[in-house]
Amino acid sequence: MTPQNILIIGGSGFLGSQLAWQLTKDGHFLRLPTRRRERVKHLLTLPTSEVIEANVHDPTQLEALVAGQDAIISMVGILRGGTGHPYGAGFARAHVELPRKIAAVAQAAGVRRVIHVSALKAAADAPSGYLRSKAAGEKVLQEAGLDLTIFRPSVIFGPGDQFLNVFASLLKALPFLPLACPNARFQPIWVEDVAACIASSLTQPGSIGQTYELCGPSRYTLRHLVNYVGKVIGERRPILALTDRLSYLQALAAEFVPGAPMTRDNYYSMQLPNVCETGCGLPFGRTSTAMEVIAPAYLTDQRGRADNDALRKKAGR
Repeated sequence: MTPQNILIIGGSGFLGSQLAWQLTKDGHFLRLPTRRRERVKHLLTLPTSEVIEANVHDPTQLEALVAGQDAIISMVGILRGGTGHPYGAGFARAHVELPRKIAAVAQAAGVRRVIHVSALKAAADAPSGYLRSKAAGEKVLQEAGLDLTIFRPSVIFGPGDQFLNVFASLLKALPFLPLACPNARFQPIWVEDVAACIASSLTQPGSIGQTYELCGPSRYTLRHLVNYVGKVIGERRPILALTDRLSYLQALAAEFVPGAPMTRDNYYSMQLPNVCETGCGLPFGRTSTAMEVIAPAYLTDQRGRADNDALRKKAGR
C-alpha cells in the first residue's frame, strides 16, 4: 500500500478519531484540523498525523489545508441544526455549504479523490431537515466532477458513543423511562467497521462513483435497544412507550432543555426505518460485527469506554 497524504475534515469526533487511528495504522499521513487543539489530546499521540488549529469554514484556511493532499475525507455532521425549509441554517452551513467549499478548493488544488460520510436515508424528500441537508451535501459533491465515494452509515455504536451510552446514563438516573418513538427501527453498526470501510475505499478504484449503505447484522426497535442496555448494565427500568403525539410533544419540550437532548427534527428522522435496504452486507469483503459482541464491554465500564484492543479480539479482528 502506498502511503497517502489525507485531510480529514471532522476527524476529531467519535467516528473521525477511530478513522484517524485506522489510517495511521495503515501508514498514511494525516492532516487533522480542529477549532481547539487542547480538546483533541487523544489525537496528538497518533504517529504520522498533524493536528492543526483551523476554521474549515473559512475558504482561505481550507485552501491551505488542502494543499499537498492526495485525498480529502469529509465527515462533518450535526444532529441539531435549527428549523427552516428545506433545513435549518446550522444544517445548511455544516452539511451543504461546507461540502460546497470542499469541492471548490479540491478542484482548485487538483485533489480529485474525495470520500464523503453522509447518513442513511438521506434524500431530498426525507421528513427531516437533517436528512434533506445530508442529501443536498451529497448532490453538491456529485456535481463537482470529483472521484467521489459516499458512505451512508446507520447509527454508530462503540466506546464513547452518544447512542447506547446515553440510554445507559438515563436508565441509571431515572426510575422509569418515557421513550419517544419506541417502535423506531435501527440497524446499528460498530464504529470500527465504518472506519475500516472508509479506509479500504482509498485503495479500491472501483469504489469511485459508488454510494455504500453501512449497517450492522441485526435490526432492532428503539424499545428493544433500551431494554438490552438495561439488561447489560443491570439497571432495568419500566419503559413508558409514548404515543406518536406524545413523542412529538416530548421532542418539542426537549428543545428548551440546555443541550437539546432531542428535537422535533430528530423525531422526524425517526419516522423512517434507519435500516439498510440491502441487508447487512458491507463492501470490500468485510463482515459486520454484532452489537452484542462489542457493547457489553464498554457499557459495563464506568466511563462508558473500553480497551479497543480487547474489543477487536472479541470481534475476531
